[in-house]
Amino acid sequence: MKQILKNKKLSNALFILWAGGAALLSYSLVYALRKPYTAAAFEGMELFGMDYKVAVTTIQILGYLVAKFAGIKLISELKREQRFKFFIISVIIAELSLIGFGAIPAPLNALVMFINGLSLGCMWGIIFSFIEGRRVTDMLASLLGVSIVFSSGTSKSIGLFAMNDLNIDQFWMPAVIGAVAFPLLILMGYILKRLPNPSEEDMEHKSERVTLNSAERKALFRRYSPILILLLSGTFLLTILRDVKEDFLVSIVDMEGQSSWLFAQIDTVITVIILGIFAVLTFCKSNIKALITLLSLVVFSCIAMSYVSFYHATLNLSPIVWLFVQSISLYIAYLTFQTIFFDRFIACFKIKGNVGFFIALIDFIGYAGTVILLFTKEMLDVKTDWFILYNNMALIVGLTSTIFFIVATILLVKEYRRSRGLSTNNQLANNLQPTL
Repeated sequence: MKQILKNKKLSNALFILWAGGAALLSYSLVYALRKPYTAAAFEGMELFGMDYKVAVTTIQILGYLVAKFAGIKLISELKREQRFKFFIISVIIAELSLIGFGAIPAPLNALVMFINGLSLGCMWGIIFSFIEGRRVTDMLASLLGVSIVFSSGTSKSIGLFAMNDLNIDQFWMPAVIGAVAFPLLILMGYILKRLPNPSEEDMEHKSERVTLNSAERKALFRRYSPILILLLSGTFLLTILRDVKEDFLVSIVDMEGQSSWLFAQIDTVITVIILGIFAVLTFCKSNIKALITLLSLVVFSCIAMSYVSFYHATLNLSPIVWLFVQSISLYIAYLTFQTIFFDRFIACFKIKGNVGFFIALIDFIGYAGTVILLFTKEMLDVKTDWFILYNNMALIVGLTSTIFFIVATILLVKEYRRSRGLSTNNQLANNLQPTL
């Protein structure tokens, strides 16, 4: 028996390294096709009267937004055998759009970034669909999730290195980095495709994952609408804040005298910390306890984010310390809903569905907010210091989201107790039925 358990643990560990490593590297490489341009300043350039970089960012997010909207249906209904084909097509189109960004004269080249965003908008849901519904999904999703943290800073650092040290033009830099990432990403997609289906034991612990048609999606949302509306509202604000940080970090933090690899160094430390926190939850067998713990972590992170923003002048933190605290607080809160939470939510309430539906819905609403914010800033011609803007946003987002998530936790516990009560009553009724 001991030998069997030992072999099982070894098998699980190897699977986590195999599947989790492929998921982590896959989305890290997706960032190499999406975010390196954010390292460039594009100083003194405009498009349609807008700051050029704001225009590029907004156009790419618009493509992402359209993809997320389509993904609510597409990811929910996509069958397993179609995932890899979709993966390959998305990667090819993304790299071609980056080549167009370098080849087409500026500033009109910014328009091709819509295609880039459109092609990559569903990649998170596709990658997650390969790993969801397993006993070790918490660990796999944690590895996938921290790829966002690690890749965010790394993509900027690589972009700065390519321009500053290799003297690659700022418009061709994204395509060059994408060309290096392209074959590796295809390989990672193939590895994910080869993962075995969830076992019967997996489905017993996490419930079977199935596709959802339009009527089923609407019914699922209505069933848990009070909880979902609060979670969507909170993550809507977190997504806006995260996008501003990722796309304008070079403007938020003064990089004068700093290493090109500063962002990568900070995000690597944050990655290890968050991975450790999420890994601990793997040992929590109770889904409802895991959900409450996750929401508690989110609330604490939002409070910390607000505190550092409000007392920034009093605390007199260095830019690096400020960035570290803001980043780890934001990513813990944001990644909770991008990784573990909805996998546990489905398992807790025995929902027939898939994580992709929830994540695509949350992302669509969040990116819509980012587009509205950027358009409003440019249309009103608001000239602001990016650091001041972000710091004030972090304060407001942290406080507001704290309220949303506390109320959501209360409703979640009530819903769980209600569902357990119904389950117990149904079981008693079945036991009392006369046998033939």
